[in-house]
Amino acid sequence: MTLFEQLLIQLPPLLLALTLHEYAHGYIAYRFGDPTALQAGRLSLNPLKHLDPLGTIAFFFIKIGWAKPVPVNAAYFANPRRDMLWVALAGPLTNLLLAIISAVLLRLVLVGGTLLPKLPLIEAVLVPFSLMLATSIWINLVLCIFNFLPIPPLDGGRIMTGLLPERMAARFALVERYGFILILVLAFTGVLSAVILPVIRFTNNLLLT
Repeated sequence: MTLFEQLLIQLPPLLLALTLHEYAHGYIAYRFGDPTALQAGRLSLNPLKHLDPLGTIAFFFIKIGWAKPVPVNAAYFANPRRDMLWVALAGPLTNLLLAIISAVLLRLVLVGGTLLPKLPLIEAVLVPFSLMLATSIWINLVLCIFNFLPIPPLDGGRIMTGLLPERMAARFALVERYGFILILVLAFTGVLSAVILPVIRFTNNLLLT
C-alpha cells in the first residue's frame, strides 16, 4: 500500500475521531451552561475547526495525536468539580463508542462480503471500507486510552482532579504546566507506548473477536 493510499484509509477516521472527541467536550460543557465553545465557533462538526496541524502530523509518526482543545469555562457550571469531570469524560467515552460502532460495522461488512458476489467493483468498495473501519477502531482506542492517562492536561488528569479531595486536586492541577513536556518525554522514550499499547491491543482484539 502506497503512502497516498494509507492517507486515504487513515485520514477520514482520524478526522472523525478527533472532531467528535472535541465536539463532545464542548457539547457537554454547553449542556451544563457554558457557552464558551459555542461563542468561539468550536461547537461544530467541521474538522477544520478542531484540527491541530502538529497533533495531526504526530499521529502518523508517533501514533499519538491531538486536536485543539475546546475552550471550557468552569465558572459557568453550577458544580464546577462535578461538571468538569463529566466534560472530561465525554471525549474519551465518545471515542470508545466510535470504536464499538466501527467494530459492529466491520463485522457487518465482512459478513456482507461473504454473501455478495465476488465482483471487482464490490471488492473495490468493501476492501478499503473494511480497512477504514479497522483503522477507526484502532485510532479511537488510541485516543480513548491515551486521554484516560492521569496526566494534566489530558482528560484523565482532569478526571483525577474531579475525583481527588479539593486540597489534593489543587496540588495535582499544578502538574499541568509540565504536562505536555512530560507527555513528549514519555512518548519519545517509548514509555508511553509500553504502557498503553498492551491495553489498546487487548481491547482491539476484544472488539474484533
